[in-house]
Amino acid sequence: MAPRKKAGADTAALDQNPAVAEEEALAAAASQEDVAEEDIAEDELLDDDLPEDDLPEDDEEVDFDDELDREERGPLAPLEGPTRCGFVALLGAPNAGKSTLTNALVGTKVSIVSHKVQTTRSIVRGIALDGAAQVVLVDTPGIFAPKRRLERAMVSSAWTHAADADVIALLVDANRGLDEDIEALLGQLKDIRKPRALILNKIDLIRRDSLLALAAAITERVPFDRVFMVSALTGDGVVDVRRWFAETVPPGPWLYPEDQVSDAPMRMLAAEITREKMFLRLHDELPYRSTVETESWKELRNGSVRIEQTIFVERESQRKIVLGKGGNTIKTISTESRKEISEIIEQPVHLFLFVKVRESWADDPERYREMGLEFPKGA
Repeated sequence: MAPRKKAGADTAALDQNPAVAEEEALAAAASQEDVAEEDIAEDELLDDDLPEDDLPEDDEEVDFDDELDREERGPLAPLEGPTRCGFVALLGAPNAGKSTLTNALVGTKVSIVSHKVQTTRSIVRGIALDGAAQVVLVDTPGIFAPKRRLERAMVSSAWTHAADADVIALLVDANRGLDEDIEALLGQLKDIRKPRALILNKIDLIRRDSLLALAAAITERVPFDRVFMVSALTGDGVVDVRRWFAETVPPGPWLYPEDQVSDAPMRMLAAEITREKMFLRLHDELPYRSTVETESWKELRNGSVRIEQTIFVERESQRKIVLGKGGNTIKTISTESRKEISEIIEQPVHLFLFVKVRESWADDPERYREMGLEFPKGA
């Protein structure tokens, strides 16, 4: 599990440590053996303003202008009183910014971010603190009209966690507006009787009058307890969202230690980081159906960590894309991923990446279990 405190690791000092140099030399030798094996197996390679009749019952009128002018109020006072703890499900269409908002609410990275749609597959729980409250954020996969088995599993998982949560938050890309995906989401949200918040994201990309019109259009369809206008990327408005979550979750003891930021194992987070770097590097080239698994995690005597990960693709042509000419692409992915993992765990990292072809991996039940998804029946 990832610690709440995040600090950079001094990886430059590694090169001057003989013991580390020896470890790296041994690792390099082992990696060369892996490369040699490829000549035989040919399947792996080393590196990387609302009408009154629409107001929520027993709630105050939503003031959209107040949400836009929140910066004038100054910082919020600490939330005091008995401890509170609960789950908040973040719902939205793909690329609405759920992962970015989750990271901003927690204060560190717990969910990967990419311009590629449907990046979040598994359910990521980020743990945010606000005074005496602990808010467990469930970053769900983007909800859309699923076509493939993996997509059906992701959408089903998102709605299941929404039904189990204490609070529901619908995140809408304000720049994208009210489209078919949001209309479909609103249709199903009507049946969920829990505290609900509407969060309009990316407000820095849309005019004020258009923003207010969008908020009114959405709340005409479904009443929300609160409406927030934020920019998850810049952090604008995030504090207000976190405070409302903290005030809304039920009273109760905390479920996690104070310094824990996620319930996801570090092995899984490390694999997600590598997958993020791969998507960022190969956004237009690599198909969506690829995945990363952490095969080995070994703590070395010098305090560093040796990690082996495998990138699975479905065709040989995809494998060549990930590797790049002369292995340059996989090396860049490895370098960027190693640096971020090292910063998160506050330890030097030696990362070794392999690329393998696994045809129809998205039809393997074991892969779904590893992602925390239920394997859908049928084709």
